[in-house]
Amino acid sequence: MIGLISGTKSGGGACARLASAWPARTRVYEGPVREAFERAFRECEQVVCFLATGAVVRLAAPLLAGKAVDPGVVCVDEGGRFAVALLGGHAGGANALARAVGEVLGAEPVITTATDAVAVPGLDMLGFPVEGDVAGVTRAMLDGEPVALEAELVWPLPALPSNVSAPEAGAAGAAGAAGAAGAALTLPQALGSARAGDAPLAGRGEEPVVRVSDRTLEPALREVVLRPPSLVVGVGASKGAPVDEVLGLVRDSLRGAGLSALCVRELATVDAKRDEAGIVEAAGRLGVPLVTYAAEELAGVEVPNPSGAPLAAVGTASVAEAAALRGGGELLVPKRKSERADGRPAMATCAIVRRPARGRLAVVGLGPGARDLLTPRARDELRRAAVLVGLDQYVDQVRDLLRPGTRVIESGLGAEEERARTAVAEARAGRAVALIGSGDAGVYAMASPALAEAGDDIDVVGVPGVTAALAAGALLGAPLGHDHVSISLSDLHTPWEVIERRVRAAAEADLVVTFYNPRSRGRDWQLPKSLALLAEHRTASTPVGVVRNASRPDESVRLTTLSALDPDSVDMMTVVTVGNTATRAIAGRMVTPRGYRWQGV
Repeated sequence: MIGLISGTKSGGGACARLASAWPARTRVYEGPVREAFERAFRECEQVVCFLATGAVVRLAAPLLAGKAVDPGVVCVDEGGRFAVALLGGHAGGANALARAVGEVLGAEPVITTATDAVAVPGLDMLGFPVEGDVAGVTRAMLDGEPVALEAELVWPLPALPSNVSAPEAGAAGAAGAAGAAGAALTLPQALGSARAGDAPLAGRGEEPVVRVSDRTLEPALREVVLRPPSLVVGVGASKGAPVDEVLGLVRDSLRGAGLSALCVRELATVDAKRDEAGIVEAAGRLGVPLVTYAAEELAGVEVPNPSGAPLAAVGTASVAEAAALRGGGELLVPKRKSERADGRPAMATCAIVRRPARGRLAVVGLGPGARDLLTPRARDELRRAAVLVGLDQYVDQVRDLLRPGTRVIESGLGAEEERARTAVAEARAGRAVALIGSGDAGVYAMASPALAEAGDDIDVVGVPGVTAALAAGALLGAPLGHDHVSISLSDLHTPWEVIERRVRAAAEADLVVTFYNPRSRGRDWQLPKSLALLAEHRTASTPVGVVRNASRPDESVRLTTLSALDPDSVDMMTVVTVGNTATRAIAGRMVTPRGYRWQGV
């Protein structure tokens, strides 16, 4: 919930606008400003004040308890020109809130957090726990001081600055050097099975260190330990097992194996125990989800310690080990039973598995070219990536949006399959990858070859974009108001016989047709042929829209007819939209009715 507070008539108007824009997320606090602020500070996760920053500083000062619990506070000035992230930029989400407020009110967001100001990811904003000297190591990163990256675990992190690099000597250096410049974390195999009691790792002195580990280790001076969610704890329990027994067993098992509880991603058990109070509450106290599996699924998992007792009780010879291993990984702690002080039989079991990190591939549509048609989600994915793969001219469009240290892999026209393979391979290596394409990446673009290459061993995220057909349609008017189809006239990947059959079908079905890739120097007859096929079912006066470089600086838009269109005026940067028998030109715009009663026909 976002608390809104204003002290003037002008501020009240802006406050009302924000409340109207976000009705389900906001609460307006009225009354004396001090009392209103104190209530909002206690009751809300975030606060927006339409007050002077100095006044808010004085109001907030006596209430501060720590950045882990204080709400994010944003101040908007009397003129509504600036939205200032005043308190809790990272932990409280004030930086993101300032940007969101700015979008609603037309105010300029003011971000003072150092990492955000220079597009470096905050070490405490990576989505999982962090321990150690966050401020000191972050300062070293910002100052350009060499910072050692010691990744015991591969994990898909965003790009880190080029001064954050893996050691060059030994196994860790050999494994990490390839991704150091772009901060794509790689796995030092020699460290992959580290346990409690291992010798201290390199860089434990005053050299700044960023470490990725699930081991229980105390961060050294100027060291940060990132805690990725790498551990799955499988649990089994008898009916009525006390939560303290379940939780105590889990914590003792983690501690005994030298593993950090901060890295537990979930508790896992059999479906029959989904409502077992001791297990449910243990997951709640650990702050992780409880995942359950059918007994038949667990029965098919090979485990080292099967037992007849759970087989008779719930239908599988293993609960703890099988549930932990269900998603794959390395069994670090085989099944253990709880120990009861009174000597009675144990009521809980657990096993711990380290899951292999899954790389992340975001297939991102950049839209037709204009920066304001690039979606916020696409921006976020570009900034989240450690590796960017794309056509060189598309990379140039977004290079300024990338975080420092992002590794860019670019190539020229005609290398789509190579780019797809490269992006998938980078993701399989455990990296966070963005594969970019124009328009929507799923429409005549990179999503199809990438997903044909990708298996279930990586996470894939699709980010939609504004397609060329949509961008052209908006410029032309409303040509896509009813059923329509897009057809590429490029026969590089599709035989012309197939393309022709599709054009004929669209003509006979009276669909509005948008032609992609209509004409190139080496393909100059396909467009005239396609127009002739459409003309067999449409009049010569059928409206045709021709849009070149939609949304780009040299954009051009023409409305013509089926008989008047000159194919020689069309090239590969052009989208051609041919109306159906109901499409009309009205006031210089191309309009296809939605099927309602057509007036004036």
